[in-house]
Amino acid sequence: MGARRKGSSGINAEYGIAVKEEHITHYPFPFVQFPFKSTNHYLHPHTPFVSQVNMDITLFGILFFPLLPALYLFLNLHSTQLQYNILESAVVALGGFVVAYRLIPVVAKLTLDAQMFGMDLNKKGSKMGDVRIPEGLGIVVGTVFLICVILFQVFQSFHFFGASMISSLVEYNAALTSICMMILLGFADDVLNLRWRYKLVLPAVATLPLLVAYQGGTSVVVPIPLREIFGQVLDLGLVYKLYLLLLAIFCTNSINILAGLNGLEVGQSIIIAVSIITHNLVELTINQGGPNTTVFSTHVMSLFFMIPYLATSISLILYNWYPSRVFVGDTYTYFSGMCFAVVAILCHFSKTLLLFFIPQIINFLYSLIQLFGIIPCPRHRLPKYNNNTGKLEGIPTNLNLINLFLIITGPLSERTLCVLVLSFQVLCCIGGFVIRYYVAGLVF
Repeated sequence: MGARRKGSSGINAEYGIAVKEEHITHYPFPFVQFPFKSTNHYLHPHTPFVSQVNMDITLFGILFFPLLPALYLFLNLHSTQLQYNILESAVVALGGFVVAYRLIPVVAKLTLDAQMFGMDLNKKGSKMGDVRIPEGLGIVVGTVFLICVILFQVFQSFHFFGASMISSLVEYNAALTSICMMILLGFADDVLNLRWRYKLVLPAVATLPLLVAYQGGTSVVVPIPLREIFGQVLDLGLVYKLYLLLLAIFCTNSINILAGLNGLEVGQSIIIAVSIITHNLVELTINQGGPNTTVFSTHVMSLFFMIPYLATSISLILYNWYPSRVFVGDTYTYFSGMCFAVVAILCHFSKTLLLFFIPQIINFLYSLIQLFGIIPCPRHRLPKYNNNTGKLEGIPTNLNLINLFLIITGPLSERTLCVLVLSFQVLCCIGGFVIRYYVAGLVF
């Protein structure tokens, strides 16, 4: 994370050498400088894949090991047609990954030209802390995701066109509208630095098309101890839709406030996306429904959103992992939150989604008195960087999960801290599956 700051100086902060901006623009491809002595670390489309990105073993584990259960479930689906449809979505998503991976350097150069850059506040005082890093690169991922989902929608219309398809398209297009509005809001926030009051109101407006198109029920199953009072099923009516509205607002902002480390925003989003995909496949495996069942129309729709989202997000974390070459900006965090809210609302697993958001819920509750101004809330509630040790130190007055981890563990490097927080995210998602499939049956 970095605080975006306007600037026009063409100075390389590490070497103190003036670089003429007009000289850089003469390159046939974008050329973004970063604080490394070797030119192999420059973000340039012609450099080898591994030399551009930070592909260490930890990142590999975060990206691929959580996918193994999902892959196993996919291979054990009984419906060949369903497997074929999922593979089609995966092929489109793979194309989205390639396009996003190639576009990120291009847009990074454009954002620098537009003076949209940030300084890494967690490296303040070091040479790397003085380097301009392109800001708002979530716009690439969001745009490519929309293109992938729309193209796949067109492709699927040739296979499943009828009354049920038209009904699904209403929700599908409403979901795209809400996601598109949140991408616009996020990019506007990156450019204009909107106040917090707008960050709460505008997601609510963006969710309205989704709620209008929502065709699901508004009833909830009552927990066993309360059934003598309320019955087995309780219809909440408009209260349930208000709950869905608040869920969307929470999702879009919760990832945004659990941020501040290189790779943390994208990393936690990838883990949540993998958890959602695994949940969808578990439900499809349990029910083994055909293409005309409710299971197909809900969990398969969720897969059609989450698979392109996961692929494009992976392309971004390859540049955003420690040390970051680009910053994702609020564009990505709002886009991610709305994607999760969309699939949870339309596909009817909002309570399960909250189980995957346990770290975000803890962070929100722990930050509550500071977010509402009961105690002073600084603009960036980040840890303190110790230039002598190169480690981050927790600040007790900055109430968020990142500082809480540092207070418990002591000073850690930024990369180690990020890995620790992401590991906690994985454990919480595993706990969410245990609650969903083993504990919930004892209560409902």
